[in-house]
Amino acid sequence: MNLEQVIASIRNVPDFPKPGIQFKDITTAMKNAEVLHYIADTLYEYYKDKGITKVVGVESRGFMLGSILAYKLNAGFVLLRKKGKLPAETYSINYALEYGTDELEIHKDAIEPDDVVLLHDDLLATGGSANAALQLLRKFGNNPIYVSFMIELVELNGISLLGDAKDIHSLVKF
Repeated sequence: MNLEQVIASIRNVPDFPKPGIQFKDITTAMKNAEVLHYIADTLYEYYKDKGITKVVGVESRGFMLGSILAYKLNAGFVLLRKKGKLPAETYSINYALEYGTDELEIHKDAIEPDDVVLLHDDLLATGGSANAALQLLRKFGNNPIYVSFMIELVELNGISLLGDAKDIHSLVKF
């Protein structure tokens, strides 16, 4: 298994969820056990010595690899969800998507002052949700925050909104 095989396993869906969007579908990669193991192991190797104590997964595709990474890193896992999905008191933020707006929430007791955080999502496009997630995590203080993506769409330059992160790593770049 290698990175080229991972790239080949990602399906491109034109005009989803609206015309002009080229959706990168990771379900075709996730259903292949060998590809999933390679992705999880490669991301783990990158983060294993960073002292991460909490992995924050962004709804919903960030939950898949985020929870695997939390397990492998012996860290806690925190859900960053869309509005109204978390049962206790939350911080929330509105943000712009490349095709609309949305709102994210995180429990107010999710992060401790001494936590080293890994924020994980499946894809970095324009950076709207990742920037919103970073802003939410900053409500907890000045924790070190690493940011991880399975895929980065380089031409959309979403990384430019993430200057506040300690480190930004994308496994695959298109």
